[in-house]
Amino acid sequence: MNVSSQEEFNNMIKGVLISEDEIRAEIAKAGKLIDSFYDGSPVLLVSVLKGAFVFLADLVRAVSVPCEVDFMEAKSYFDATQSSGSVAVTRDLRQNITGRDVVIVEDIIDTGRTLSEIVKLLRARSPRSLRIVTLLDKPSRRVTELNADYSLFTIPDKFVIGYGLDYGELFRNLPYIGEFNEDFCK
Repeated sequence: MNVSSQEEFNNMIKGVLISEDEIRAEIAKAGKLIDSFYDGSPVLLVSVLKGAFVFLADLVRAVSVPCEVDFMEAKSYFDATQSSGSVAVTRDLRQNITGRDVVIVEDIIDTGRTLSEIVKLLRARSPRSLRIVTLLDKPSRRVTELNADYSLFTIPDKFVIGYGLDYGELFRNLPYIGEFNEDFCK
């Protein structure tokens, strides 16, 4: 996506849905919850790229149990504001998760298709436990039975950007969750 000016970039943001302070407070709670799940046992935090990398960076600092991180990348949007319905895993884990406690760190659960495919793939590898922590949950769009073990925020059916989430690879750097002005897609 090409943006010609800061003004155009700013006009593509309809408004702030969740502030930086609200995000920070909920991440602290999520870190404590993960600590309570594992009570000192090591955990592997798996970030689903690219959208969840900012969330993971802050969440890993809120967790006090020993933890490692790894990354997967999956796509279903392909530069659109609606999921394409097909999921492509474009980067897999680099380590064996058999017998390990694993937490999938997701940016947003929308239709649930992408994460359902990732969960199936990871469950087949026999982790000791597999949990899902998502920054955002959009249950009104769900087409699968998938639910997170912990959702920091439930949001309405709006296309959101910021805090790692993008439109056309832009807006990941916003420190808050904003609503994308879809008039710019027409």
